[in-house]
Amino acid sequence: MIEWYKKVVFENYVNFNGRARRSEYWYFALASGIISIILTIIDKILGTTFGIAETGIISGLYSLLVILPSISVGVRRLHDVGKSGWFMLIILIPIIGAIWLLVLACTDGDQGTNAYGPDPKNDFDEISEIGKVDA
Repeated sequence: MIEWYKKVVFENYVNFNGRARRSEYWYFALASGIISIILTIIDKILGTTFGIAETGIISGLYSLLVILPSISVGVRRLHDVGKSGWFMLIILIPIIGAIWLLVLACTDGDQGTNAYGPDPKNDFDEISEIGKVDA
């Protein structure tokens, strides 16, 4: 799980190109959620919360740091199912948008190469793309 998180945050911080497997997306979401919960607890213990919602300073900073990797892995996940990254904006439609994005995030990616790159599950796809000769 931590390897997927490090891949998203450190190797692909703002990489909106290519495709992300379901495991990359969901393990990042799980690790990020766990980190957020831990930081929220630390904020409560240290008393570093403010406002009506009692937003924590430490957890708020963490959220700002991972917003770009979260968007980029979401875009790459949509690419894996053959959708444009602009489909992330469907979340703006109340309820239905969130449900549709959840369905797309859970859907198996396109097999083989699609418009957004080679299949991340199939390492041989990339090798075959290198060996192709334009006719």
